[in-house]
Amino acid sequence: MRAPVSWLREYVEGAPVATGREVAARLVRLGLEEEDLHGGDISGPLVVGRVLEFVEELQKNGKPIRRCQVDVGQHGQRISEGTPQGIVCGATNFAVDDLVVVVLPGAVLPGGVHISARKTYGQVSNGMICSAAELGIGSGPDATDGIIVLQSLLGDEAAATLTPGDDAIELLGLADEVVEVTVTPDRGYCLSMRGMAREYSHATGGTFRDPANIQPEPANDSGYAVQLTDEAPLNDRTGCDRYVARVVRGVDASAVSPPWMQKRLTQMGMRPISLAVDVTNYVMLLLGQPLHAFDVSTLRGPIVVRRAQAGETLKTLDDVVRTLYPQDLLITDGGTGVLAIAGVMGGATSEVAASTTDVLVEAAHFDPTSVARSSRRHRLITEASKRFERGVDPDITAVAAQLAVDLLVEFGGGVADEGVTDADHRPDRARIDLDPSLPARLVGLPYSRAEVIATLREIGCDVLELSGSGSEHGTPADSSVLSVLPPSWRPDLTNGPDFVEEVVRLRGYDQIPSVLPQAGSGRGLTHGQRVRRVVANFLAAQGFVEVLTYPFVSPQSHDDLGLPADDQRRHTVRIANPLSDEAPLMRTSVLSTLVEALRRNVSRGQRDTAIFELGLVTRPSGVLLAAPVPGTHARPDDATLTQILAAVPPQPRMIAFALTGASDRAGWWGPGRPADWADVVGAARAMASALAIELVVTADDYAPWHPGRCARLTLADGTVVGHAGELHPKVVAAVGLPPRTCVGELNVDVLTAACEARVQARELSTYPVARSDVALVVDEQIHASALESALRHGAGELLESVSLMDIYRGDQIGSGRKSLAYHLVFRAPDRTLTTKEVNGLRDQAVASAATAVGAVQR
Repeated sequence: MRAPVSWLREYVEGAPVATGREVAARLVRLGLEEEDLHGGDISGPLVVGRVLEFVEELQKNGKPIRRCQVDVGQHGQRISEGTPQGIVCGATNFAVDDLVVVVLPGAVLPGGVHISARKTYGQVSNGMICSAAELGIGSGPDATDGIIVLQSLLGDEAAATLTPGDDAIELLGLADEVVEVTVTPDRGYCLSMRGMAREYSHATGGTFRDPANIQPEPANDSGYAVQLTDEAPLNDRTGCDRYVARVVRGVDASAVSPPWMQKRLTQMGMRPISLAVDVTNYVMLLLGQPLHAFDVSTLRGPIVVRRAQAGETLKTLDDVVRTLYPQDLLITDGGTGVLAIAGVMGGATSEVAASTTDVLVEAAHFDPTSVARSSRRHRLITEASKRFERGVDPDITAVAAQLAVDLLVEFGGGVADEGVTDADHRPDRARIDLDPSLPARLVGLPYSRAEVIATLREIGCDVLELSGSGSEHGTPADSSVLSVLPPSWRPDLTNGPDFVEEVVRLRGYDQIPSVLPQAGSGRGLTHGQRVRRVVANFLAAQGFVEVLTYPFVSPQSHDDLGLPADDQRRHTVRIANPLSDEAPLMRTSVLSTLVEALRRNVSRGQRDTAIFELGLVTRPSGVLLAAPVPGTHARPDDATLTQILAAVPPQPRMIAFALTGASDRAGWWGPGRPADWADVVGAARAMASALAIELVVTADDYAPWHPGRCARLTLADGTVVGHAGELHPKVVAAVGLPPRTCVGELNVDVLTAACEARVQARELSTYPVARSDVALVVDEQIHASALESALRHGAGELLESVSLMDIYRGDQIGSGRKSLAYHLVFRAPDRTLTTKEVNGLRDQAVASAATAVGAVQR
């Protein structure tokens, strides 16, 4: 929103004289954001010129340029050489005898652009013929590319009074600074000079003079017929609750807007068009009430405001035929012919044309939601829609219409009809109870009761002090609560915090001290957070790269992973509004999304890849319960919160990791080694060991792993932690991964609970270790983990470690048998073990293995 400083001063009496930058600073202090500063930065000769002749040439790049001779009066080359000004121009939207704006050498344009005679396209150009954009005024295409033609800008009659050489700075009001600010959605009233002046009065302490202080003609029964109907109101709010119609007849079709109005429109970034259009734009910019003008001669019946019907269309003023939607609010002629999309844009059939003499002025109040939705549906962002969707003051509808009528009568020679239509169906505005101590409690500054009341009255609120008499809303008689009626132009004030913001900003946001929060001692990370950091850091240290995937999968992913039909992991939660229809389910395994990330990396050339992800999965254990949806007016009670939590399915935290390609890369040091199931099983055991947990490894047949290369990982008490191993060949083929891809997945919640107990440190033994090797022959179906468990059990507490060294199959031990060689390490905490003691411990371990799995020592 732009606000000329001189225009602001007209409505704020007693404000100190200030520059545009100072005005902007004061407005920023109240919460408005400075966008730009226009005007006031042009110096030097900027004059009116008349194009005498030009020669147009086509350049090598295909661009036309004009070598012009321009009469600039007693300036420039007329004084030094006695000739017209020679100027080279790249624009082509002007003709011979047009009056243009010329900047001469020595001048400075906005942005600090210094003008001098310079050679361009092979000829010296003594100045420039200016466009609106170069002068920092206007908007639209003309402001960007087009030369200012004063006959078009000011009208032929006003332009006829100009003489080449006249000062264009004064003519166009370029000496007047214009402040441009960004208006937030909750301050729609600032999209008008009325609102900006009110804010400026708050900022300076000046006296606000309301431009809406006009007495409109009272409504009567002889005005133009208007019917307000809304068969399908949005959110139970009627689309139009007030409609004022005024008719002015006999307007001079050739009349132009007065220069002061054209100057104001230009300063505000609008192009003067015609008297009727300029008047409606001027009133909108002044009061914030959008108006629309209809040609009365095109109307056949009463104005009927209604919702659109299926199949209706409208050719809008931008010459686009638009298909209307049932939710669109329309202005119609007798209920049949569509005249406009209410609050957005009018139609071409009833627009005010060059021959229009009888004008119907529409001033209405439309529902913000209805206008906003129509504007977005049709992708029509207009000056009217921007104001209506932010909220327009419904109390000045008749005032805006009266001002427009007065201007048309004064400058167009028209006569206003005696009939005045004012269909007023506005609901009563509700009062709001406010605790005057709320600003101090929320902000922390000592705002007194008197200051709160004075501030609210300053912004236009009607404040009643209820102490002693009570309130009709049930407030106790001894309450200090205030009853506040927000002003009609502030629909954003709906609750206590809204009023608090007004109190704070008028006193000054800069008065609120910047206090850095003091971090308390606290307890640091929780146990679960520390566990998650340990496992993630461990895998990262092992060369795995962390990834983050969306937790949404398709039903096909369960088939790709080869899950059995009765597998609990197929029972999941379907999303009501998924990001993609192809992935409407919440994942039940991190592997289901991790394998896709692995496939994508491999497909892009990352052959040796190690990745992991730590995330939640959704594992509904039964029938999903429906969660209640509480309102936002208050905190839900404990029973409602319990129901909500009960409806949330279990979401355990899992960590999945995957390996493919080479585990040890080949190089000059050797051939390298491909990754296999032992790598992921070892990573899982080492990860648990970092948490002081010893995992028990047993063979398992569990999808999506290869049945012969799948390890089941459990705690000592048998609680399942997860699985690791090589993916099934069918799964690898289904998801597009390289053969022998290995993956693992562990339940982090189980690991967290298992390592919650503090580990008691043991004293390190300083005595030497004793080593002994043993080779045991067992049946082929005996797993190494079972044999190792038997050895540990038999060796006793002095066994420090046991590791598998070698596996042998061959003729020496017979068919269906295998030999497993183990390296045993013993150590005593208080003495050096003798050979006899070590041999005895080894024999106990072998005997235990023989009893448990039928092992025979080789």
